[in-house]
Amino acid sequence: MKPVNNVIAAAAFSLAAIGAPAAQAEGVEVLNEGFGNVGGLSGWAQVNNSLPAAGDGWFQGNTAIFSAQAGAADAYAAANFLGAANGMGTVDNWLITPTLNLSGITVLNFATRYSADPGFNDLLEVRFSSGSSLDPAGFTTILTTIGGNADYPTDWQQFSATLDASGTGRFAFRYHGPADTLSYVGLDSVSVVTAVPEPSAWAMLGAGLGLLGLRRRKSQA
Repeated sequence: MKPVNNVIAAAAFSLAAIGAPAAQAEGVEVLNEGFGNVGGLSGWAQVNNSLPAAGDGWFQGNTAIFSAQAGAADAYAAANFLGAANGMGTVDNWLITPTLNLSGITVLNFATRYSADPGFNDLLEVRFSSGSSLDPAGFTTILTTIGGNADYPTDWQQFSATLDASGTGRFAFRYHGPADTLSYVGLDSVSVVTAVPEPSAWAMLGAGLGLLGLRRRKSQA
């Protein structure tokens, strides 16, 4: 398995203005998720390290609070202060993408907002880890932080993050903070576009396939 080389990482992320289109990249789309069924996500994983334990994970969007950025009204992932049992203690709730094959400049796009309840301090971190591990300790590359000391968007806002990565990797959305400072956030329209593999990689693949064909012909002869 190739290691992932982070050349740009956090310094390269860009935050789009409200209502602006997602960042575009020429390449291959390796992930496109609209969260029509959070409970049935394929390849995604959840890790809830909140204390006290046994709180809620990420769940289907609640249309009574707000509707999705795109698609059906409830088609978004949501998290709230109940990530910690009974809404007390510390929330540390992770939603992690499937393992993705990346081949250079890669752009992550997503939309998020919160419930706009006054007096709360919702916080979402977007992180990256090479390989396929689900251990939160491995997600050491922070691409961006939304909320916390800054205002969390009160309406859907598009964000994008760019990094240079080759090999396998996962992105993670981490909702965390003291439970009594959190309210409710939504996540929608997550996509990842990675660069087309280098021509040399295609040439190596073609050479390998050609050699395989030659061996087959010799065997048949």
